[in-house]
Amino acid sequence: MIRWRKGTVESVRREWPGAVELDVAIDGDGTRRALAYTALVGRPQPGDTVLLNTTALALGLGTGGYAMVAAVPDRLPPDPVGPGHLVKARYTPLQATVLGADEQDSPHHETLRDADSVDGMPVIVADLHSALPPILAGLLAERPGARVVYVMTDGGALPAWFSMSIARLRQAGALAATVTVGQAFGGDLETVTVHTGLLAARLVLDADAAVVAQGPGNLGSGTRWGFSGVAAGEAVNAAAALSGRPVASLRVSEGDARERHQGVSHHSLTAYGRVALAPADVVVPELGGELGQRVAAQAAPLGERHSLVPVPVDGLYDVLQAAEADWGVRLSTMGRRLDEDSAYFLSAAAAGRHAAALLA
Repeated sequence: MIRWRKGTVESVRREWPGAVELDVAIDGDGTRRALAYTALVGRPQPGDTVLLNTTALALGLGTGGYAMVAAVPDRLPPDPVGPGHLVKARYTPLQATVLGADEQDSPHHETLRDADSVDGMPVIVADLHSALPPILAGLLAERPGARVVYVMTDGGALPAWFSMSIARLRQAGALAATVTVGQAFGGDLETVTVHTGLLAARLVLDADAAVVAQGPGNLGSGTRWGFSGVAAGEAVNAAAALSGRPVASLRVSEGDARERHQGVSHHSLTAYGRVALAPADVVVPELGGELGQRVAAQAAPLGERHSLVPVPVDGLYDVLQAAEADWGVRLSTMGRRLDEDSAYFLSAAAAGRHAAALLA
């Protein structure tokens, strides 16, 4: 279940809002990379003894391959102050109390209490967190200055602080804010559900558009239904229920070695073809060549329920390169960079491009 270790902080590697990356000497295991969430455990300093959860590290997980700091036992952080009765990561040892935008003590409660519509706001839905930067790049290239809010679901990382991309996108002005929903936490606003997350994005944060995706990391079992990305279909339903305009971003790959993810991933086909009961605009990127033909053929059955929207990708590769340089965000999915799996990033950027057209 959990691999517990003690260690001593040797140095601080780098930090970004909400998180600090450390070098920690772990008893009997050498010096390893560790991550601490400062709002939960305080800010560890060199020389501190830390209690670590090394489960993901032992599994060699690419996204979550850190030793996670569970406590700095000799220097505990101060007790939290202020309102907040919404508990996230509930009934775990690190459950945290936050102020939910939709709870009674929130200054936004009156706004959200009877709210029932996002008034046609485009809601771009994606399977993976790595789709967020290219979606923003495609959208903002067509609609500079648009306010886009990220609604982060709890299928991957629960703390939004894990994502350096979020921090850098905010710093660059590409992302207006983040709302963490369900068991996820650490956003600019917290809400109980995807529904109130979307309402908060629109009515509290004045979003022109929202992107819904799970946090960093992804759980899959190689089965039809056993993957965390099924929530993408549920997000389509939530957006439609609130009178939004759901835009489905396909997960497309030319670099994934697994057959089930080549062309259009089976994750997208299941989430949008079976789970999403409400109609959406399914963006089909015009990639050209054999891959483009394969993607169009795989996406075709989704047209029985959804509107298939072919979107050109002309110029988007340059847009993505510029975004990576200008925003300081590393475009990467499953360890593959832009030049190693351009179809993935172009497909997400095409969804952003279509959402921008809906704002015109």
